[in-house]
Amino acid sequence: MEVWIGRDGERHGPYKEMDVRQWLRSGQVSADDLGWYEGMADWQPLSSLFPEELERDSASGAGMPPPPPSASVASSPVAGAGVAAVAFDYASFWQRFGAWVIDLMVLMVPSMIAFYAMGGFTAYTHMLTQLQANPDMSTAIRDYAEATQGANIATFVIGFLYYTLFESSKWQATPGKLALRLRVTDVDGNGLTVGRAALRNAVRLTNVITGLIPFVCYIAVAWTERKQGLHDLLAHALVLNGRANDAPPRAADTGPSDGSFNA
Repeated sequence: MEVWIGRDGERHGPYKEMDVRQWLRSGQVSADDLGWYEGMADWQPLSSLFPEELERDSASGAGMPPPPPSASVASSPVAGAGVAAVAFDYASFWQRFGAWVIDLMVLMVPSMIAFYAMGGFTAYTHMLTQLQANPDMSTAIRDYAEATQGANIATFVIGFLYYTLFESSKWQATPGKLALRLRVTDVDGNGLTVGRAALRNAVRLTNVITGLIPFVCYIAVAWTERKQGLHDLLAHALVLNGRANDAPPRAADTGPSDGSFNA
């Protein structure tokens, strides 16, 4: 079993249960610190989760594993990011690319239906007929583009709604991200509101103008510190490993620390 530890308004972990028990016996974590593991509805004090450890002899400190990170931002290896940022497991570029491929295949079904219903295939057949009868390719392509403009816009809107509604849902992910166990959050690890998800995915509508802008937004994932695309930076969002129901409930900071952690 893996346990998350809540301290001073931040969450740390997950850690192995045996390590947490050892830290509790040695005093490296407080009995008042909160703990959470998968299956629990909410955070509880470590004293309630492992009461038997408080009764054991805590004199020996031999063989203890390293203590969990402190709540001090200065001790974080990511300058200015805070301890909570270090605990996040960011999805890689290739994980996100794989999710995009899956979503693309899923979206092909409603997109093709909309394209057909709005005359897209009829326009395509007409373009082929024009090309056979007249070698003027530019005219045929221009007529096709004009005839399919409405169908193309409908396809982009379907994609925008698909990503926005799925990523602001309780799953925090599209079917492609769910398949690869990914989720989309804000920079604090909380789920996206509909407005923030819409802002993040507004980049998809720019493809009506050019196909380059989305590519530039996504390729930034490969080199940014927290694996963020430009659309993630714009919406202050993250893509993390783990499904929404795998993550512990977010601990709320109720004010200045008084030596205990409140969730």
